[in-house]
Amino acid sequence: MERMNASSTAPGADAGHDPDAAGYRSGFACFVGRPNAGKSTLTNALVGTKVAITSTRPQTTRHTVRGIVHRADAQLVLVDTPGLHKPRTLLGERLNDVVRTTWAEVDVIGFCVPADQRIGPGDRFIAGELAEVRKKTPKVAVVTKTDLVTHEALAEQLMAVDQLGKELGIEWAEIVPVSGTAGTQVELLAGLLVPLLPEGPPLYPDGDLTDEPEQVMVAELIREATLEGVRDELPHSIAVVVEEMVPREGRPADRPLLDVHANIFLERPSQKGIVIGPKGKRLKEVGSTSRRHIEALLGTPVYLDLHVKVAKDWQRDPKQLRRLGF
Repeated sequence: MERMNASSTAPGADAGHDPDAAGYRSGFACFVGRPNAGKSTLTNALVGTKVAITSTRPQTTRHTVRGIVHRADAQLVLVDTPGLHKPRTLLGERLNDVVRTTWAEVDVIGFCVPADQRIGPGDRFIAGELAEVRKKTPKVAVVTKTDLVTHEALAEQLMAVDQLGKELGIEWAEIVPVSGTAGTQVELLAGLLVPLLPEGPPLYPDGDLTDEPEQVMVAELIREATLEGVRDELPHSIAVVVEEMVPREGRPADRPLLDVHANIFLERPSQKGIVIGPKGKRLKEVGSTSRRHIEALLGTPVYLDLHVKVAKDWQRDPKQLRRLGF
């Protein structure tokens, strides 16, 4: 179960494309930006389905997620990276390493800046790092969350991004305002990224929307549901590992059931009560929300068995990080 397949084509997709036609392009583009800059929402909007989890909590994405956009003239592979930030733990350092490695390997870099927040030290830090990335890698500035601001505020932010590029010696290939939530100018962005890709055949089969293993995506959906409504310090302490995904034996062919067994890991025993809630109410909500999303993702009924465990200070422990997949 390695790939998620499209049952319907994504926005902008065209099943009748000819990858052998002259001028067909394919390649990788990554979105970078500080935490909570709208990168995952934008990735999902471009792909046309949910391939990256989103949350109001910063630093939700913990690894690169590939979303695949199929167009008549191109295949655009989007790499959604964790937000680059000042690391306070070994996990934070590893996430930053993932971001920098990705930058070195992609064909285009999209620098995401939210329209509703002034450019701050975090944006400047990332733009400064981008200025050091080889000059021949095109860099597109993407002003996200345009649905949250007035036209005047958006115009100011576009000028500020242009100015930031000039100050740091970055020549933006494009500056594009978009809203992943409202879908505004998402198609335009895809159309601007495609000409920056190299010519070449498709990199993934037609219809594939991501190369994320299903088990990883299921774990992410459970983590997304667990993140909702928890206190500020807790989100970074949550990790989810799917131990097993197996079809229930003895079920009739027309009524399959997938058994999913997963563990939610926290760093301290005191955090268990927050996730489980009074009389297990909170954990039940997490289970029903994530089960609904998992069934939509996999297209099959699911029995979800969740357990909450403690892996003491796992964000700082190399052995625990390895065990949890980082």
